[in-house]
Amino acid sequence: MPADEFETIARLLRPLTRGAPEALGLLDDAAVLSGRRGYDLIITKDALVEGVHFLPEDPLDLVARKALRVNLSDLVAKAAEPFGYFMAVCWPDGADREAFARGLAEDGETFGLSLLGGDTTSTPGPLTISITMLGWVPEGAMVKRSGAKPGDLLAVSGPIGDGFLGLKAVRGEIDDPVLSERYRLPRPRLDLRDTLRRTNAAADVSDGLLADAGHMGIASGCGVSIQLEKVPLSASARRWLESQADQEAALLALATGGDDYQIVCAASTALDGFTVIGSFTGGSGVSVSYNGKALRPERLGYEHH
Repeated sequence: MPADEFETIARLLRPLTRGAPEALGLLDDAAVLSGRRGYDLIITKDALVEGVHFLPEDPLDLVARKALRVNLSDLVAKAAEPFGYFMAVCWPDGADREAFARGLAEDGETFGLSLLGGDTTSTPGPLTISITMLGWVPEGAMVKRSGAKPGDLLAVSGPIGDGFLGLKAVRGEIDDPVLSERYRLPRPRLDLRDTLRRTNAAADVSDGLLADAGHMGIASGCGVSIQLEKVPLSASARRWLESQADQEAALLALATGGDDYQIVCAASTALDGFTVIGSFTGGSGVSVSYNGKALRPERLGYEHH
């Protein structure tokens, strides 16, 4: 490791441990985690790559915060209490490391997250960030994707499509600063943790509503039926939708765009804070309708390669 990397760790990254003893001051090549009686440790991992998950011109403090928040959203879907994270960063020349560390520090304080360890290295590009996040749930209480049953309600925690439109906004294709912020700085639904413990299955909406509901159906051995007209939309999304000539195609774009970081779940009864948009069925696959008309989307969401 180049000498300046030790200086970067000491000056910019060590403060992000927030004094967590498990981090060993980032002076070792590992962290030490002890168990928490009566709880399970939940581990999730997501990576962000410049040009794929954020734009090259995006401020790096916001990129750092987004990297934490997309992982927090995965923990939320498990009904977990966030604890800390490991991080690997591949820095291209000229990356604003100071701004990146400021973003991590800000959200570390906001969400009570401590940096526990990781690695930094140089790269010719692009900037790549990999976060492994840890959280706790009461023993045996993790909410899985696989608990849905035929007859369960399919419900979502908030507006869908703002991520899709937010990307258009940051690219300058539409003028809406609110949507730009929602794309660059998603809001993990930590407020739903207790409610989610009353659900049968859950996932966060990262790949697209249809895709992530479909993932739950596959994991649970169920089919999924979604009524697009019931999907909640923000005021910004409704204005955009009203401007589109093909309402069906526009709604499908919102429902497959991804990066919303709301929670989609299976529940036996309606839940406060969630909108029912369909149900789980026997069989398999995702069926989509709009005002009673069956639709056949070309894709369900983002496809990983």
